Amino acid sequence: MSGVSGAWRPSADLAALRARAAMLARARTFFAERGVLEVDTPILSTGGATDPQIESLTTRLHGSATPLYLGTSPEFAMKRLIAAGSGDIYQICKVFRDEERGRWHNPEFTMLEWYRLNHDDAALMSEVERLVVELVAPHRRLPAAERLSYAEAMRRHAGVDAHRAGTDELRRAAAAHGVVCDAPLDRDATLDLLMGLVVGPQLGRERPSFICNYPASQASLARLKPGEPRVAARFELYVDGIELANGFHELSAADEQRARFEEDLGTRRRRGRPLPAIDERLLAALAAGLPDCAGVALGFDRLAALAIGADTLSAAMAFPIDRA
Repeated sequence: MSGVSGAWRPSADLAALRARAAMLARARTFFAERGVLEVDTPILSTGGATDPQIESLTTRLHGSATPLYLGTSPEFAMKRLIAAGSGDIYQICKVFRDEERGRWHNPEFTMLEWYRLNHDDAALMSEVERLVVELVAPHRRLPAAERLSYAEAMRRHAGVDAHRAGTDELRRAAAAHGVVCDAPLDRDATLDLLMGLVVGPQLGRERPSFICNYPASQASLARLKPGEPRVAARFELYVDGIELANGFHELSAADEQRARFEEDLGTRRRRGRPLPAIDERLLAALAAGLPDCAGVALGFDRLAALAIGADTLSAAMAFPIDRA
């Protein structure tokens, strides 16, 4: 019993929990004023996240051999609602990701996700900025955000051409910044290594930074923009070196999305990772017709921690995994 004698207490103090609750209330007001509908979707799904950088947690119903996946994001179910005619929607929910634990990670965390019809990635970035500024306003003032392309952020902070540099050059750039990885990483994984450990921690230090126009190979569920090199209509928001949000001008083509899922599974197979089931209901919704829209997922716990000046996620959560 001695090992848990103090672990029954929340890791966040009551002032932090009150600040968090007030931020949630302001978020709901923000969307209500704009006519965005709050929705609730299942945490469990028959389809998992194929993204090679995200690992799903699974469970099973009693008597069933079919795994169910705990949601890493409510994205797929929310897109099904949009395809069914819901209009603009948002959700505040718990999501789950395996192998994510640390100062700014917890396997269970709160996500604020929303979708806006007839918006592209540029328009949604503006709304993300307005929301973040409003939510943190009682605690800190944020200056106007900058918008940097992924290529410019990589050039500025890692000294590499994100579109043309080969894997060996990217690995040398990481090593030059003190990041050495002995694992046999492919090119996209090496880019992720640079972004996560070299570039990202330098972003948003003086003002919030939107990183946009990701390489086409990292489009995920975003549509591609015309031009050369091809880039994705995808963005991320950084504040104080912490990634807060990931958004897309959403891909609506079912065939292309299926091909990307299959490519993800191929990458996971080569890396020896689990192969989750593709979400066929999402693909059916895309085939039925997804209206033109943009969507974004924002890590609410991180935003709350940054708002109150905390230097760990647990300072803005009642019970992180080591106290669950």
